[in-house]
Amino acid sequence: MFRHILIPTDGSPVAKRALKAGIALARQLGAKVIGCYVIEAMQPHIYGEGYLIRNREIRRAYEQGAREIAEAEIKSMDKLATAAGVPFSGVVTVNETPYMGIVDTAKKHKCDAIFMASHGRNAVAGVVLGSVTQKVLSHSKLPVLVYR
Repeated sequence: MFRHILIPTDGSPVAKRALKAGIALARQLGAKVIGCYVIEAMQPHIYGEGYLIRNREIRRAYEQGAREIAEAEIKSMDKLATAAGVPFSGVVTVNETPYMGIVDTAKKHKCDAIFMASHGRNAVAGVVLGSVTQKVLSHSKLPVLVYR
């Protein structure tokens, strides 16, 4: 059925539970897991009277810190997959939005399904805060399995 399953994470407890379930599913199916952590690109910020923050040091520090966190999450995913006997490769990517990064990574790595967590926010919070899972569901052409 599914042979290449993308499992994105944000490092949250909900995403970690989904990771365990996704690895268990991959093991049962004999599938490979592609772990994915999307770093949201730092957007220019406007402050004061329309001035942009362009400080390269701030951007470098953000990117370095975000990459360290992302790589630690991918390493953790790799350990879980290896312990379960599931082939694993990890991807850290930078994108304007997490959902676009997930959809693009799935396409680039020729995945045939996405297995991801839902934080389960109510309708109002989902509208106000936005839902990465909902956006992946809306924009992906692949099957998306949502773990709650």
